[in-house]
Amino acid sequence: MRIIHTSDWHLGQYFYGKSRANEHQQFLTWLLAQVTTHNIDAIIVAGDIFDTSTPPSYAREMYFDFIAKLHLTQCQLVILAGNHDSVAMLSESQAVLASLSTRVITQVIPASIGEGDLESTLGSTALNQQVFPLYNANGQPSAILCAIPFVRPRDVIKSRAGQSAKDKQQSLQQAISDHYQYLYQHALSLSKKLSKQIAKKQELDEDEQLPIIATGHLTALGVSVSDSKSDSVRDIYIGSLEAFPASAFPPADYIALGHIHRAQQVAKSDHIRYCGSPIPLSFDEAKQDKRVLMVDFTSGKLNQVEDLIVPCFQPLYMVKTSVDELESSLKETLTEFELFKEKQAKTDDSTELTAAISAGSALNIKAWLDIEIDNGDHLSDLSQRVSELAADMPFEVLLVRRCKKARQRRQAQLSQQDNSTLSELSLAEVFDSRLSQLDWQTDEEVARKTRLKQLFTEISVALADEKKPANLPAEQSIETIKIKEADLSVNTEEVGQENL
Repeated sequence: MRIIHTSDWHLGQYFYGKSRANEHQQFLTWLLAQVTTHNIDAIIVAGDIFDTSTPPSYAREMYFDFIAKLHLTQCQLVILAGNHDSVAMLSESQAVLASLSTRVITQVIPASIGEGDLESTLGSTALNQQVFPLYNANGQPSAILCAIPFVRPRDVIKSRAGQSAKDKQQSLQQAISDHYQYLYQHALSLSKKLSKQIAKKQELDEDEQLPIIATGHLTALGVSVSDSKSDSVRDIYIGSLEAFPASAFPPADYIALGHIHRAQQVAKSDHIRYCGSPIPLSFDEAKQDKRVLMVDFTSGKLNQVEDLIVPCFQPLYMVKTSVDELESSLKETLTEFELFKEKQAKTDDSTELTAAISAGSALNIKAWLDIEIDNGDHLSDLSQRVSELAADMPFEVLLVRRCKKARQRRQAQLSQQDNSTLSELSLAEVFDSRLSQLDWQTDEEVARKTRLKQLFTEISVALADEKKPANLPAEQSIETIKIKEADLSVNTEEVGQENL
């Protein structure tokens, strides 16, 4: 049995006003080629198919086109919803896509079971939607999948009045762990049942059971995210679950995770892995080799996990420099980009299709730049100078900003007015800056500040899920904060709408 583990496609993403449609289309074309080249039996997409709950029409078309083409290869596809995905939107096409060898799992279906009653539930519709076999090229069951998408707290726990934040976190972690263990126990029973049937037909050893694969879309304890935490990876269990410990996963043969965009093992375990996103979704990810994971199972056990490196279809560069060294830094980046194009054009790949994609993406493309200056007070002048210096270079400068330390130095120098622009600041930085101007001394005031920050974070995540513009939520958010200000005993006019 051979599968591809991928996640976090984020189809439909707009990157500082730039569409990623071309990159995503080239990735999907490349992925189809890998299925044929490596004789893949199934693809598992561990969440965040789309970037928003309301993806643009071209992203949906790309999604359905890929599924139709993949069906022709007789490769199965399992789609798991992530925190960016809309349950309702993905559910719309579940029945139709089932006829195209595609399973779409949008949300967990909680179930309870008494001890010793497991066998009687094998026909349960809810269980069969979450635990099912994957088949090899001969149509024979070759693995059991515990298909677990992003777990929304409301799906597995009920909030209780008076619970502390720590209690809520522990309750959610336990509920998610219980759900994993419950599905795993059902998978064990199904594996034994199918293994006996296969052994009887083919006169094989009944003790050799089918491997069990589990999925997840969450943050595992101890993982490494981007160098500076960006909007592309945000906390998904705000105020509830910081990270899920590896010890809470069941002893499955392989656990395919999504949500973290950097490929890595969890707790140094070869069988618990994030594959990462197939394209860089922020400038923080620009230097990462993007990949999908090819996972082989032999004799009912995990055999090996191999990286399939995804070609770079759109070069990104984060240029960290100073005002004095700006010109030389741009020239160094130009040299690096020219070397990249030469390498891509000469790619000696095992498939002509991949080589063509790599070369084609490198010839007529401009690199996207994020320029971070460690000094400089007047960004308007800097932006103009950058534009002049890069005018004859194959670059598109998407962002010019001061580094965080420079902004902090500048903020310390200014007592009345901050020249930082919205393009430099995250919404959280704006809110924290405003809170820092108030005097929080008593225990009650400190508790109020903590509650304000928690409420603000919840609102920010909710707005992000609805794809509100990242730099324009302040006035919109203040209205939502006003709705709940009675709970906080805070006058939002005192918070200072003009400063949010």
